[in-house]
Amino acid sequence: MAQSKAKKKQPLTSTGWIDASVPISDGMVHWPGDPAVKIKHLSDMDQGDDYTVSHISMMVHTGTHMDAPLHFTKSKTGMDKMPLDATVGKARVIEIHSKDYITPEELRPQRIRKGERILFKTRNSKSKWDRKPFNKKFIPLSIDAARFLAERKIKTLGVDYLSIGEYDGNVVEVHQTILKAGIWVIEGLDLSKIEPGDYEMICLPLKIVKSDGAPARAILRKL
Repeated sequence: MAQSKAKKKQPLTSTGWIDASVPISDGMVHWPGDPAVKIKHLSDMDQGDDYTVSHISMMVHTGTHMDAPLHFTKSKTGMDKMPLDATVGKARVIEIHSKDYITPEELRPQRIRKGERILFKTRNSKSKWDRKPFNKKFIPLSIDAARFLAERKIKTLGVDYLSIGEYDGNVVEVHQTILKAGIWVIEGLDLSKIEPGDYEMICLPLKIVKSDGAPARAILRKL
């Protein structure tokens, strides 16, 4: 029999992909006032059970997660209605040097365009914050920056801490401005290993019906 000249299909690999999501773990940092993250084995093979199965209790806004429009607006759009192209495709990582807020002054030179997926890397990324106490001084968007991004009609916005808005400050106004503009929000990214530039992104939240948010796994690959 003649040997087939057809080339074998190469298996898919993870080459080049960088995990930009924080791990979900028992007792990890969470927004003040929210229930703590709890993970426990209901049965455990190490304890003599026939199988291991776990129970998890946490807010949908835990770790790396996404916000749906109904989180801060009267929209009825939940996470189960998110269009896949909101978080699958080209994304641009922009480094922010401000020690206080993300501001329009730092954004204007970036020439942000309509429909872009923008991820902000701030000094938040210098710390493995998921296992540390909640940091009330993280770098959020200023309200002017939120308006700036809404006016430019970007598709998606990502940040490297648990909220796009300031703790005990502009959190409501910033969320309303961004979500009313139809921008999908990724919060809690781990951008510590990500340099500024253009990337291919896949970020998929859990498909929870009519949910205001959902945990997500985000991966990036340099273009």
